[in-house]
Amino acid sequence: MADDAMYKQMSGKAGFVAALDQSGGSTPGALRAYGIPDSAWHGDESSMFKLMHQMRVRIMTSPSFAGAKVIAAILFERTMDGEAKGKPVPTFLWQERGVVPFLKIDKGLEPEKDGVSLMKPMPGLDALLERAVKLGVFGTKMRSVIDHASQPGIAAIVAQQFEVADQISAHGLIPIIEPEISIKSPDKAACEALLRDALLDRLDALPKGVRVMLKLTLPETADFYMPLAKHAGVVRVVALSGGYTRAEACRRLATNHAMIASFSRALTEGLTQSMSDAEFDAALTASIDEIYGASAVKV
Repeated sequence: MADDAMYKQMSGKAGFVAALDQSGGSTPGALRAYGIPDSAWHGDESSMFKLMHQMRVRIMTSPSFAGAKVIAAILFERTMDGEAKGKPVPTFLWQERGVVPFLKIDKGLEPEKDGVSLMKPMPGLDALLERAVKLGVFGTKMRSVIDHASQPGIAAIVAQQFEVADQISAHGLIPIIEPEISIKSPDKAACEALLRDALLDRLDALPKGVRVMLKLTLPETADFYMPLAKHAGVVRVVALSGGYTRAEACRRLATNHAMIASFSRALTEGLTQSMSDAEFDAALTASIDEIYGASAVKV
């Protein structure tokens, strides 16, 4: 259930959200960037996720990964079910590091239709949410993708996200709604305008006392999502890096006063398996400091 101390941290503390939730098709690329070739797991999915868990545990147990700057972390289901230093990962994060645990719940994307990719069905979601609550998870995250400025498509994305958010909220969890706009979209600014209007309409219709978080692509116009951040139904607006380099993502983030980071690839950029523990922590510290600065200090 949403803990008061966790809620206070998520709604107001300076810092950013670490996205440690690569799954399925994105995992091999994340491992390659970390210096682990596909040949290390030979198509064995279990071995692949074991290697990924080892990478995530190395990040989470690094001295620099703590609630002073990393206020939350989004976990893949297998990471939530795993351990760090002999404790369940959500327990370790909150009790040992002061980092609020979230869970990625979506099962991937449907083929593109009307310029967008909706989420695939999520069978067994209620059981997963019940398990997350028992493990001390605070909230969830689910991702859809927008490629073109299609009003019907974007309306469908937002409707689906809020429908599932209702199911999540019923379990006492805070949903992160993530309708990602591709940074390669030829009409990205038009997508942003349609999305902002659709989100505001659905936020206005939320029952009293129900709140969500929003995870959005960094906009073309600074502070474009300020009306969303100020809405009574929004706990916080976080930004995804979306394929931008860390430097570019941080540059854009620093101009958006209503947003903090929720970066994945930009967070782990430059980290490799071959680094010594000292080298690894130094590189992770530099990454955390840069992302924290763009989240907390605006221009």
